[in-house]
Parts: sequence; C-alpha cells; structure tokens
Amino acid sequence: MAAEGAARRRLSAEVWIVLGLSVGQSAVYALVQIYARLTAETPLGAQSTALNPSRSPRPYLDLTYQLLNIGFSLVPVLLVLFLLSEPGRRATARIGLDRTRPVRDLGAGLALAALIGLPGLALYAAGRALGITVEIQAAALDSTWWAVPVLILAALRNGLLEEVIAVGYLIERLEQLGWRPAAVVAASALLRGAYHLYQGIGPFFGNVAMGVVFALYYLHRRRTMPLVVAHTLIDVVAFVGYTLLPEAWLEALRLT
Repeated sequence: MAAEGAARRRLSAEVWIVLGLSVGQSAVYALVQIYARLTAETPLGAQSTALNPSRSPRPYLDLTYQLLNIGFSLVPVLLVLFLLSEPGRRATARIGLDRTRPVRDLGAGLALAALIGLPGLALYAAGRALGITVEIQAAALDSTWWAVPVLILAALRNGLLEEVIAVGYLIERLEQLGWRPAAVVAASALLRGAYHLYQGIGPFFGNVAMGVVFALYYLHRRRTMPLVVAHTLIDVVAFVGYTLLPEAWLEALRLT
C-alpha cells in the first residue's frame, strides 16, 4: 500500500512538472493576462493580441527566431512521449499518434475541424460584438517568402503540443491516478480554456467546448492523430487565411 501511494505521488508530481513546462505554464500566464486586461482602463473589446508576431525587423533573423521557437516549444511533446513509453509498446501507439490509419484519421480530422472551426468563428464574431473577446491578429509576420510555411509549421506545432499533452498525456495519466471519466474530460477541457484566456472570455468558453469534444473523442477512440489533424487545419485556416483574405472580408468577419 505504501509503495502504491508513493507511485501515485510520483505520478502526480510528474503531471505537474510536465504541465509547468508546457500548457500549464501558458494557463498561469493567461490567467494573469486576463486579470490585467479586465482591470485595464481600455475595455476588453478594444484590446488586441497577436498570435504569431515578428521577432526581428531583419527577415532572416526573424526566420531563425521563428524556427527556434517552434522547435524548442515541441520539446515537451518529446518529453511526454518518452514518459508514456513502456517496454514493448511505443508511446505513439499508446495515444494513437501514428500513421496506421491515415485515411480514417484524415477523415475524422476534417470532420472535427468543421465541427469546431465554423462555430468557433461565429463565436469569435459574437464575442467581438459583445466586447468580451479581444481583437486577435492571427498572423503579424511581414510579407516574406517564408511567412506562409512558418505559419503552417506554427499551426502543426500547436496541434501537436496541445493535443498530445492536454489530451493524450493528461487523460492517460489522470486515468492512472484513478480519476473518473467526467473529471478527466472536465480537467482537459478547462485546461484548454484556461491557456486561451488571454484572448478574452469568449475564446475561453469556445475552447472549453472544443476541449470537451476532443477529450470525449479520445476516450472513445484512443487516438490523438485526428485531433492533431483537426487542430492543425483550424489554425492553418486562421493563420494563413488571415494573411490572404482581403481587408474588406476581415472587417466583415470582425477579424480586424
């Protein structure tokens, strides 16, 4: 019994450390940011945030910073895959992050992207109209030849980081700790909403809803690959579409 208790404490500590190095850290910063936004003199709806800002006025130095940021932010993904690995079973197989079902995963990812993406855009527009969502500049990179490839890589990074850690890893570990399914879904969804709070109140609830859908899908299918596909597609449309759509369209969608 003592050994079992020690194992649980060690597993709990591991979860906190992993979250502290990744999306949990982002959630803490987002909580502070939403407090700062809500207590600022400028109304929440008049504030803005840039998701993919330029990091240097020198184009190739900016590219270097962008690639380094994407690469190092994926290290926690490698860490959780290492922690989830077991003798005779790869972590990628355990959480369904493999290419054993490419057609099914792509189809499921497309369906999930449509299910989440379209209502998400409507929710963002509604939040902007109600003044509870900040203006989100999805891409603030200069018009360089590498802007679109980097934005696609950033979208893939977000899909891997969030779905592998906030869904695959977290759900696996919480189940090992004896959490019930409803509590596991709630924890994953609320974490997702929390680290998006810097965007305002509307995105918090939108991402909680997305988190519920994705967590339930994982509990049913035990695959993160469709979730990574869906998340990446949603972000590619947001990031790249932001740079390609005419200004009049962006204004009509309240994206600028």
